[in-house]
Amino acid sequence: MAVTVKIFSGRTSSYLAETIAQSYGTELGKMSVINFADGEFQPSFDENIRGTDVFLIQSTFSPSDNLMELLMMIDAARRASAKTIVAVIPYFGYARQDRKDKPRVSIASKLVANLLIAAGVTRIITLDLHADQIQGFFDVPVDHLYASSVFIPYLKTLHLENLTFASPDTGGTRRAGSYAKFFHTNFVICYKHRSKPNEIERMALVGDVRGKNVLLLDDIVDTGGTLCKAAQIIHENGAESVRAIVTHPLLSGNAIKNIEQSTLTELIVTDTIPLHHESQKIKVITTADLFAEVIRRLKKKESISSLFKF
Repeated sequence: MAVTVKIFSGRTSSYLAETIAQSYGTELGKMSVINFADGEFQPSFDENIRGTDVFLIQSTFSPSDNLMELLMMIDAARRASAKTIVAVIPYFGYARQDRKDKPRVSIASKLVANLLIAAGVTRIITLDLHADQIQGFFDVPVDHLYASSVFIPYLKTLHLENLTFASPDTGGTRRAGSYAKFFHTNFVICYKHRSKPNEIERMALVGDVRGKNVLLLDDIVDTGGTLCKAAQIIHENGAESVRAIVTHPLLSGNAIKNIEQSTLTELIVTDTIPLHHESQKIKVITTADLFAEVIRRLKKKESISSLFKF
Protein backbone atom coordinates (compact mmCIF):
# COMPACT_ATOMS: atom_id res chain seq x y z
CA MET A 1 0.00 0.00 0.00
CA ALA A 2 1.43 3.38 -1.07
CA VAL A 3 2.22 5.94 1.63
CA THR A 4 0.08 9.06 1.35
CA VAL A 5 1.61 12.52 1.06
CA LYS A 6 -0.12 15.20 3.12
CA ILE A 7 0.84 18.87 3.04
CA PHE A 8 0.08 21.20 5.95
CA SER A 9 0.92 24.80 6.70
CA GLY A 10 1.60 27.12 9.56
CA ARG A 11 -0.56 30.23 9.71
CA THR A 12 1.88 32.75 8.24
CA SER A 13 2.90 30.59 5.26
CA SER A 14 -0.56 29.42 4.20
CA TYR A 15 -0.56 31.75 1.17
CA LEU A 16 2.45 29.85 -0.25
CA ALA A 17 1.47 26.41 1.04
CA GLU A 18 -1.89 26.54 -0.75
CA THR A 19 -0.13 27.20 -4.06
CA ILE A 20 2.44 24.46 -3.40
CA ALA A 21 -0.33 21.94 -2.67
CA GLN A 22 -2.20 23.00 -5.82
CA SER A 23 0.96 22.64 -7.92
CA TYR A 24 1.58 19.21 -6.40
CA GLY A 25 -1.96 18.16 -7.24
CA THR A 26 -3.54 17.89 -3.81
CA GLU A 27 -5.41 19.95 -1.26
CA LEU A 28 -3.82 21.54 1.77
CA GLY A 29 -4.36 19.42 4.89
CA LYS A 30 -6.76 20.57 7.58
CA MET A 31 -5.29 22.18 10.67
CA SER A 32 -6.61 24.44 13.40
CA VAL A 33 -5.01 26.60 16.07
CA ILE A 34 -6.49 27.37 19.47
CA ASN A 35 -5.42 30.71 20.95
CA PHE A 36 -5.36 31.20 24.73
CA ALA A 37 -5.93 34.51 26.47
CA ASP A 38 -2.30 34.84 27.55
CA GLY A 39 -0.97 34.53 23.96
CA GLU A 40 -0.24 30.80 24.13
CA PHE A 41 -1.51 28.74 21.20
CA GLN A 42 -2.03 25.09 20.28
CA PRO A 43 -1.92 23.82 16.67
CA SER A 44 -3.62 20.50 15.90
CA PHE A 45 -4.17 18.27 12.88
CA ASP A 46 -7.85 17.89 12.00
CA GLU A 47 -7.41 14.69 9.98
CA ASN A 48 -5.69 11.34 10.37
CA ILE A 49 -1.95 11.34 9.51
CA ARG A 50 -0.95 7.94 10.88
CA GLY A 51 1.60 6.30 8.55
CA THR A 52 1.69 9.25 6.11
CA ASP A 53 4.54 11.37 4.73
CA VAL A 54 3.81 14.76 6.29
CA PHE A 55 5.20 17.98 4.80
CA LEU A 56 4.94 21.01 7.09
CA ILE A 57 5.39 24.37 5.36
CA GLN A 58 6.42 27.30 7.52
CA SER A 59 8.96 30.09 7.13
CA THR A 60 10.54 31.11 10.44
CA PHE A 61 10.70 34.88 10.06
CA SER A 62 9.83 37.23 12.93
CA PRO A 63 8.04 36.91 15.32
CA SER A 64 9.47 33.82 16.98
CA ASP A 65 5.93 32.42 17.28
CA ASN A 66 6.40 31.18 13.70
CA LEU A 67 9.30 28.98 14.77
CA MET A 68 7.44 27.80 17.88
CA GLU A 69 4.39 26.93 15.79
CA LEU A 70 6.54 24.83 13.43
CA LEU A 71 8.13 23.00 16.38
CA MET A 72 4.71 22.24 17.83
CA MET A 73 3.43 21.01 14.45
CA ILE A 74 6.42 18.65 14.18
CA ASP A 75 5.87 17.37 17.72
CA ALA A 76 2.15 16.86 17.08
CA ALA A 77 2.87 14.95 13.85
CA ARG A 78 5.36 12.70 15.66
CA ARG A 79 2.86 11.96 18.42
CA ALA A 80 0.19 11.26 15.77
CA SER A 81 2.43 8.51 14.27
CA ALA A 82 3.31 10.14 10.95
CA LYS A 83 5.73 7.96 8.94
CA THR A 84 8.04 10.84 8.01
CA ILE A 85 7.97 14.51 9.00
CA VAL A 86 9.54 16.94 6.52
CA ALA A 87 9.85 20.59 7.51
CA VAL A 88 9.65 22.79 4.42
CA ILE A 89 11.20 26.06 5.58
CA PRO A 90 11.27 28.49 2.61
CA TYR A 91 13.01 31.10 4.77
CA PHE A 92 15.21 29.72 7.56
CA GLY A 93 15.27 32.38 10.27
CA TYR A 94 18.25 33.00 12.58
CA ALA A 95 20.58 31.88 9.77
CA ARG A 96 22.61 35.08 10.09
CA GLN A 97 23.73 33.87 13.52
CA ASP A 98 25.77 30.94 12.20
CA ARG A 99 29.01 31.55 14.14
CA LYS A 100 30.47 33.41 17.13
CA ASP A 101 31.42 36.76 15.63
CA LYS A 102 32.07 38.20 19.08
CA PRO A 103 32.46 36.77 22.60
CA ARG A 104 29.54 35.45 24.65
CA VAL A 105 26.89 35.17 21.94
CA SER A 106 24.66 32.32 20.84
CA ILE A 107 25.05 30.40 17.57
CA ALA A 108 21.31 30.67 17.07
CA SER A 109 21.07 28.78 13.77
CA LYS A 110 22.62 25.72 15.44
CA LEU A 111 20.20 26.11 18.35
CA VAL A 112 17.26 26.16 15.90
CA ALA A 113 18.62 23.03 14.21
CA ASN A 114 18.81 21.29 17.60
CA LEU A 115 15.23 22.30 18.39
CA LEU A 116 13.92 20.95 15.08
CA ILE A 117 15.74 17.64 15.59
CA ALA A 118 14.49 17.35 19.18
CA ALA A 119 10.92 17.99 18.03
CA GLY A 120 11.15 15.00 15.68
CA VAL A 121 11.76 16.28 12.16
CA THR A 122 13.13 13.65 9.73
CA ARG A 123 14.11 15.94 6.84
CA ILE A 124 14.57 19.64 6.05
CA ILE A 125 13.83 21.44 2.78
CA THR A 126 14.91 25.07 2.60
CA LEU A 127 15.88 27.74 0.09
CA ASP A 128 19.05 29.87 -0.17
CA LEU A 129 20.46 29.54 3.33
CA HIS A 130 22.41 32.58 4.47
CA ALA A 131 25.41 30.29 5.01
CA ASP A 132 25.84 26.91 3.32
CA GLN A 133 27.52 25.37 6.36
CA ILE A 134 24.22 25.49 8.28
CA GLN A 135 23.37 22.22 6.50
CA GLY A 136 26.01 20.60 8.68
CA PHE A 137 24.16 21.66 11.85
CA PHE A 138 21.53 18.99 11.18
CA ASP A 139 21.75 15.23 11.77
CA VAL A 140 18.97 14.59 9.24
CA PRO A 141 19.03 15.08 5.44
CA VAL A 142 18.82 18.71 4.26
CA ASP A 143 17.69 19.59 0.74
CA HIS A 144 19.19 23.03 0.15
CA LEU A 145 17.42 24.55 -2.87
CA TYR A 146 18.61 27.51 -4.93
CA ALA A 147 16.45 30.43 -6.05
CA SER A 148 18.49 30.65 -9.26
CA SER A 149 16.09 28.08 -10.72
CA VAL A 150 13.27 30.64 -10.56
CA PHE A 151 15.32 33.82 -11.06
CA ILE A 152 17.25 32.81 -14.18
CA PRO A 153 14.16 32.17 -16.36
CA TYR A 154 12.86 35.63 -15.42
CA LEU A 155 16.21 37.31 -16.12
CA LYS A 156 16.22 35.78 -19.60
CA THR A 157 12.91 37.52 -20.35
CA LEU A 158 14.48 40.93 -19.63
CA HIS A 159 16.89 40.59 -22.61
CA LEU A 160 19.44 42.90 -20.94
CA GLU A 161 22.59 43.78 -22.88
CA ASN A 162 26.00 44.60 -21.36
CA LEU A 163 25.05 42.58 -18.31
CA THR A 164 27.19 42.56 -15.15
CA PHE A 165 26.44 40.97 -11.80
CA ALA A 166 27.35 42.49 -8.45
CA SER A 167 27.62 41.38 -4.86
CA PRO A 168 26.77 43.98 -2.18
CA ASP A 169 29.46 42.46 0.08
CA THR A 170 32.40 40.07 -0.07
CA GLY A 171 30.30 37.24 1.39
CA GLY A 172 28.19 37.05 -1.77
CA THR A 173 31.13 36.71 -4.17
CA ARG A 174 30.44 33.04 -4.87
CA ARG A 175 26.79 33.73 -5.72
CA ALA A 176 27.69 36.58 -8.10
CA GLY A 177 30.40 34.45 -9.69
CA SER A 178 27.95 31.60 -10.33
CA TYR A 179 25.44 33.84 -12.10
CA ALA A 180 28.21 35.56 -14.08
CA LYS A 181 29.57 32.20 -15.21
CA PHE A 182 26.14 31.06 -16.41
CA PHE A 183 25.54 34.29 -18.38
CA HIS A 184 29.18 34.42 -19.63
CA THR A 185 29.81 37.87 -18.20
CA ASN A 186 31.71 39.62 -15.38
CA PHE A 187 30.89 40.55 -11.81
CA VAL A 188 31.92 43.29 -9.37
CA ILE A 189 32.01 43.50 -5.59
CA CYS A 190 30.91 46.18 -3.15
CA TYR A 191 33.12 46.15 -0.08
CA LYS A 192 31.28 47.33 3.04
CA HIS A 193 32.20 47.91 6.66
CA ARG A 194 29.50 47.90 9.35
CA SER A 195 29.80 49.83 12.60
CA LYS A 196 26.83 47.82 13.96
CA PRO A 197 24.02 45.59 12.55
CA ASN A 198 21.89 47.24 9.82
CA GLU A 199 24.19 50.29 9.70
CA ILE A 200 26.92 50.73 7.06
CA GLU A 201 29.89 52.92 7.94
CA ARG A 202 31.49 52.90 4.48
CA MET A 203 31.27 51.10 1.14
CA ALA A 204 33.52 50.94 -1.92
CA LEU A 205 33.14 49.38 -5.40
CA VAL A 206 35.67 46.90 -6.80
CA GLY A 207 35.28 46.54 -10.58
CA ASP A 208 34.07 48.43 -13.67
CA VAL A 209 30.34 49.02 -14.26
CA ARG A 210 30.44 51.90 -16.75
CA GLY A 211 27.71 51.48 -19.36
CA LYS A 212 26.55 48.19 -17.83
CA ASN A 213 23.16 46.89 -16.78
CA VAL A 214 23.97 45.66 -13.29
CA LEU A 215 22.17 42.98 -11.29
CA LEU A 216 22.84 43.05 -7.54
CA LEU A 217 22.53 39.64 -5.86
CA ASP A 218 21.80 38.85 -2.22
CA ASP A 219 19.92 36.28 -0.14
CA ILE A 220 18.21 38.66 2.32
CA VAL A 221 16.98 42.25 2.16
CA ASP A 222 16.20 43.54 5.65
CA THR A 223 16.16 47.32 5.96
CA GLY A 224 17.36 47.76 2.39
CA GLY A 225 20.28 49.91 3.48
CA THR A 226 22.99 47.75 1.92
CA LEU A 227 21.17 47.32 -1.39
CA CYS A 228 20.28 50.99 -1.74
CA LYS A 229 23.82 52.13 -0.86
CA ALA A 230 25.34 49.61 -3.28
CA ALA A 231 22.92 50.67 -6.04
CA GLN A 232 23.83 54.31 -5.48
CA ILE A 233 27.57 53.65 -5.70
CA ILE A 234 27.17 51.48 -8.80
CA HIS A 235 25.02 54.16 -10.46
CA GLU A 236 27.52 56.89 -9.55
CA ASN A 237 30.24 54.82 -11.24
CA GLY A 238 28.44 54.97 -14.59
CA ALA A 239 26.07 51.99 -14.67
CA GLU A 240 23.23 52.18 -17.20
CA SER A 241 20.75 50.56 -14.78
CA VAL A 242 20.79 48.71 -11.45
CA ARG A 243 18.41 45.93 -10.46
CA ALA A 244 18.51 43.79 -7.33
CA ILE A 245 17.72 40.08 -7.05
CA VAL A 246 17.09 38.97 -3.47
CA THR A 247 15.59 35.67 -2.32
CA HIS A 248 14.06 36.58 1.05
CA PRO A 249 12.25 39.96 1.35
CA LEU A 250 12.24 40.70 5.09
CA LEU A 251 11.79 44.41 4.28
CA SER A 252 11.80 45.67 7.87
CA GLY A 253 11.07 49.20 9.03
CA ASN A 254 11.29 51.76 6.21
CA ALA A 255 12.69 49.25 3.72
CA ILE A 256 9.88 49.70 1.14
CA LYS A 257 10.30 53.48 1.27
CA ASN A 258 14.07 53.13 0.97
CA ILE A 259 13.70 50.91 -2.10
CA GLU A 260 11.21 53.25 -3.77
CA GLN A 261 13.47 56.28 -3.22
CA SER A 262 16.63 54.48 -4.36
CA THR A 263 18.28 54.36 -7.79
CA LEU A 264 17.16 50.74 -8.20
CA THR A 265 15.12 50.12 -11.33
CA GLU A 266 13.59 46.96 -9.88
CA LEU A 267 13.81 44.67 -6.85
CA ILE A 268 13.15 41.03 -7.77
CA VAL A 269 12.24 38.74 -4.85
CA THR A 270 10.56 35.40 -4.12
CA ASP A 271 7.44 34.69 -2.06
CA THR A 272 9.20 32.90 0.84
CA ILE A 273 8.07 35.81 3.03
CA PRO A 274 4.78 37.65 2.41
CA LEU A 275 4.97 41.31 1.38
CA HIS A 276 3.08 43.57 3.77
CA HIS A 277 3.11 46.50 1.34
CA GLU A 278 3.15 46.42 -2.45
CA SER A 279 5.47 48.55 -4.54
CA GLN A 280 5.73 49.16 -8.27
CA LYS A 281 9.48 48.58 -7.96
CA ILE A 282 9.11 45.10 -6.44
CA LYS A 283 8.57 42.03 -8.62
CA VAL A 284 7.62 38.81 -6.78
CA ILE A 285 8.40 35.43 -8.35
CA THR A 286 6.72 32.38 -6.83
CA THR A 287 8.64 29.37 -5.53
CA ALA A 288 5.54 27.16 -5.30
CA ASP A 289 6.27 25.06 -8.38
CA LEU A 290 9.87 24.52 -7.22
CA PHE A 291 8.84 23.23 -3.79
CA ALA A 292 6.07 21.11 -5.28
CA GLU A 293 8.53 19.51 -7.72
CA VAL A 294 10.97 18.75 -4.89
CA ILE A 295 8.20 17.07 -2.87
CA ARG A 296 7.24 15.09 -5.99
CA ARG A 297 10.83 13.95 -6.54
CA LEU A 298 11.26 12.97 -2.91
CA LYS A 299 8.14 10.85 -3.16
CA LYS A 300 9.41 9.18 -6.36
CA LYS A 301 12.96 8.91 -4.97
CA GLU A 302 14.35 10.93 -7.90
CA SER A 303 17.33 13.31 -8.03
CA ILE A 304 16.84 16.82 -6.68
CA SER A 305 20.28 18.21 -7.54
CA SER A 306 19.48 17.89 -11.26
CA LEU A 307 17.01 20.78 -10.82
CA PHE A 308 19.93 23.18 -10.32
CA LYS A 309 22.32 22.34 -13.15
CA PHE A 310 22.53 25.89 -14.49
